[in-house]
Amino acid sequence: MTKPCIICVAITGSVPKKENNPAVPISVSEQVESSQEAFEAGASIVHAHVRNDDETPSSDPEKFARLKEGLEKHCAGMIIQFSTGGRSGAGQARGGMLPLQPDMASLSVGSNNFPTRVYENPPDLVDWLASEMRTNHVKPEIEAFDLSHIHQAAAMNKDGRIPGKLYVQFVMGVKNAMPVDRDVFDYYIKTVERLAPDAQWCAAGIGRHQLTVNEWSIASGGHTRTGLEDNVRLDKDRLAPSNAALVKRAADLCAKYERPVATWQQAREILELPLKAA
Repeated sequence: MTKPCIICVAITGSVPKKENNPAVPISVSEQVESSQEAFEAGASIVHAHVRNDDETPSSDPEKFARLKEGLEKHCAGMIIQFSTGGRSGAGQARGGMLPLQPDMASLSVGSNNFPTRVYENPPDLVDWLASEMRTNHVKPEIEAFDLSHIHQAAAMNKDGRIPGKLYVQFVMGVKNAMPVDRDVFDYYIKTVERLAPDAQWCAAGIGRHQLTVNEWSIASGGHTRTGLEDNVRLDKDRLAPSNAALVKRAADLCAKYERPVATWQQAREILELPLKAA
């Protein structure tokens, strides 16, 4: 298999704190440094949240602007993907950074259960976020927490609310949502191939499932996501020393399955994003 594998690194998220792993980057400067290391290790997409000084989640566009500036300076060419997830803010505040025109942004197209609450993505908010992405030329990454989300993304693609070729990420292993199940994973792939034959797909495993889903994705010809947002450990006995260490682990799996790790130029070509000069 010679198809390049895009590695996405989710550097921070909204949940992990320094007390969980001191390597979790919180400040903008820490995030830029961690992203640069991960970029050099093989990640071509950085999935980014921002935090307040007390480590609580934020949706402050000014913080996103400073992060984007730092990433463009120190990780030239890397695909910048901002989170519009519901842990960082409520309502339209979740899309307040989209006018900054990152390359990509996450888009959840339906609701589901999370560990202690419902992750609410009402249709009117989903349509508004999708509209803002179209207006600002931001490519959505569909975060599919459930089979219905793949069907909804395909419907939105068909009617033009999500233009271009879909990029769908299967998120597996969130407590109370879709478990890490190989039959489900394989059916997700079949469903994407049936409903959106020209789509690209990716997968992320949460917590101890990260490595398993990385391997399934790479072996099956998809792309994959890793990083401290999803998992702070190398194994049950060791914390991950950095985001770069988790990216290297995914890159090693690419070597195992004889797949080249996508360069930023290849990733942009695969995802039909403008090629920016490094």
